Amino acid sequence: PLKMPKGKKAKGKKVAPAPAVVKKQEAKKVVNPLFEKRPKNFGIGQDIQPKRDLTRFVKWPRYIRLQRQRAILYKRLKVPPAINQFTQALDRQTATQLLKLAHKYRPETKQEKKQRLLARAEKKAAGKGDVPTKRPPVLRAGVNTVTTLVENKKAQLVVIAHDVDPIELVVFLPALCRKMG
Repeated sequence: PLKMPKGKKAKGKKVAPAPAVVKKQEAKKVVNPLFEKRPKNFGIGQDIQPKRDLTRFVKWPRYIRLQRQRAILYKRLKVPPAINQFTQALDRQTATQLLKLAHKYRPETKQEKKQRLLARAEKKAAGKGDVPTKRPPVLRAGVNTVTTLVENKKAQLVVIAHDVDPIELVVFLPALCRKMG
């Protein structure tokens, strides 16, 4: 039988043995004999099981499951630019300014309309002639309303929510606004 030649052993630095650890004298803790240990036994049929963190096993509500799945899909798939533009929302300062502006142009309430019509009726009763009051510019809401206004080039500023679900409802609006100028 053929014998394999013995390989040379790797030469390395010899490590010095660890110095003998000097055992320290630990101060013995005073044990009160009145308090005795009663360890719990969590075996089958023994003590009640400890409270565990069960968040992994919770049956989450459907909307939470959906939003988590949606977030994972957005991370894993390439998102088209038309949809991706809805991930950039306004920063807080600009959003506050926008809401202040929107507050100025909100539609009149029922009380305001009543007062306006009362004033108009009083003028008519006084015999000064009925002049219809000019409509103040107000905000218009709703996808269909806004789409019609954009198509008729009547819209001056279009604000779209970034968290519309399903996104297909508004995904065409930015392109339409760009097209209609």
